[in-house]
This record gives sequence, C-alpha cells and structure tokens, in this order.
Amino acid sequence: MKRLRCTRVPVLLGLFVLVGIAASAVAQKPYHILKTWTLPDAGWWDYLVVDPPAHRLYITRGDHMDVVDSNSGKIIGTISEMKGIHGIAFDATGKYGYISDGGANEVVVFDRSTLKKVTTIPTGAGADAIMYEPVTNTIWTWNGHGHSATKIDAATFKPVVTIPLPGKPEFAVADGHGLIYDNIEDKSEIVRIDAKTGTVTATWPLKDCESPSGLAYDAAGKRLFPVCDGKHMGVVDATSGKTIATATIGEGPDAARWSAKHKLAFASCGGSGELAVVDASTPAYKTIEMLPTMRGARTMAYDTANDRFYLVTAKFGPRPKPTPENPYGRPPMLPGSFTVIVVGR
Repeated sequence: MKRLRCTRVPVLLGLFVLVGIAASAVAQKPYHILKTWTLPDAGWWDYLVVDPPAHRLYITRGDHMDVVDSNSGKIIGTISEMKGIHGIAFDATGKYGYISDGGANEVVVFDRSTLKKVTTIPTGAGADAIMYEPVTNTIWTWNGHGHSATKIDAATFKPVVTIPLPGKPEFAVADGHGLIYDNIEDKSEIVRIDAKTGTVTATWPLKDCESPSGLAYDAAGKRLFPVCDGKHMGVVDATSGKTIATATIGEGPDAARWSAKHKLAFASCGGSGELAVVDASTPAYKTIEMLPTMRGARTMAYDTANDRFYLVTAKFGPRPKPTPENPYGRPPMLPGSFTVIVVGR
C-alpha cells in the first residue's frame, strides 16, 4: 500500500502540472471567433463602430452605411446617397451620429433613432477618420487629402476651424481632458493637439514605426499604441512622446483598440488576416495571441462592455492592371462575400 501511494504522488503531480500548463495556454490565448455573418449588399468598407446599448453595428460601405443588429447580424437600416464615406462618430447626447463623407468633403449628421439625415457640414479635403472630443463637445475630421483637421461644434453643427497638419492624418484619439493625439501617416509621427485652442502643441517622431494608421490610448497609463507597417505596434509615452517599446503584430494593420479592464492592446491586421493581442500589463509588452481571422480584415469595432470585436472583410477576384478609373488596381469584390467576423472570449 505504501509503495502504491508513492507511485501515485508523482503521477498526480504530473497531472496537476499538465493541467496548469493547459490552463496557462488557454489564459494566454483568450479570444476566438464566435460567429460570422454575411451581408448581401455590395460596397467597399472602411471604419466601423458599435453602439452596445442599442445593439447596433455601423459599417461604412463606400456610398452608403449599413446599420446591423449586433446580436443577429441582420441589416436593420441603411443611410445612402453619399460619395465616399470613411468613419462614424457619436456625440454625448445619444441622439446624433456623424459620418465623414470624404468624397463630398463634408460630414453627414443623422438621427440615430430614425437613421434620417439631419444636415451636412463642410470639412477640409478628403475627410477620413472622425471622432468626438468630450471636453469641447466637438466633432473632428482628419482630412487626408487636405493634410488638415476640421473642428465642428456638435451643438450648432457648424465648422469652427480647419487647422493645417504636417502631413497626412490617420486615426486619432482623445484623452478625455482636452488633448487629441493623431497619427501622421506619411511622416511617421504623432501630433498632439489642444482641442480648445485648435493648435498643434507637439510633434513626435515614431521609432521603428513606419506609416502609422490605427491608434489606441491607455488613459490610466498614459500610453499610445500606434500600429504600423513592418508588423510593429509602437508603445509611446503620451506625456513625453518617447517610444518606450515595440510589440510584434501582423501585416497590414489599420485599426487599434484598448481594453482598460484587461490591460490589452489590439491590432486588426488585414494583410496577414490576424487579430494581434498585446499584454500591456508588464513592460515586456508581449504579444500573447495572433488570432487568425480573414485576409482583408483590417478595421474593427470594439464593444468594451461585452469584450467583443467586430471585424469585416470580403473575398476578391483577380487583381487587374491599374487604369485611370482604378489607379490602385483594386480587385473586384465577389458578390455576396462581405463578411462580419465576431470575436470574443
């Protein structure tokens, strides 16, 4: 009996070790694909945003915007007759939404309850990313062609000022205290803007981070996370502008998000078809998961309340030679292949 008990102890210890390793592996890779939805309509896409209380997902589709039930994946409304839309923002009232129509150099204001257009507001050339700044109650567009940003009063729907920037702006984030940070893609820089005065107060070069596109912000840690070419996510001190670390992500990122609850930074990488998950709770900034999604899934929306991501992509035909009508040689999207990927724990 004694000898039998002695042989069981190491076996049991070995089992506990194996269970512990397996549990650790699961903990290190917390996210997986929950479901996918296919939308029937045609159209290219850019940014998307989720409204958790209303269970709505808003997706820009070139000349129109799809409004999707975030539980069922069904299209519940459409706002159409636009020229080239890129992003959506919401103000603090819960009543209005704002669409950047870069093809028309304007913002389209819509009623979130009825999905009816309210008015349009002129912007600088090529309005792309768009955001809400809470301290000044303003909407900001980042105008790619104009190398500028337009500040809009959300109370009056009137443009306040269009300010010049040192290069092509990409995604921007607000710190909640009146400062805005924006990626300058063609200069590989981040600019800091005083939202009240509408002035650039700092310009910071990025280290090992070329062509920054998406940007996330950790308010508690005062860290910025730009995602860049070369499979890099930068970690930047939001006070000094110093790059303090670089994390490894996938190819072709275009969006970044932050989870304050889990202290994780995320990048949607359309070139390699992956969602990168970076642990920002330690100075190592280790990439703990590279979740396969689909090629082309470069933008995403993050529901912080439910810890759920929505990514979009489609299937494509052969890439044609560039023409004056299609200078980038974009391949045709296969009909009926536009896909929403839902990721969670």
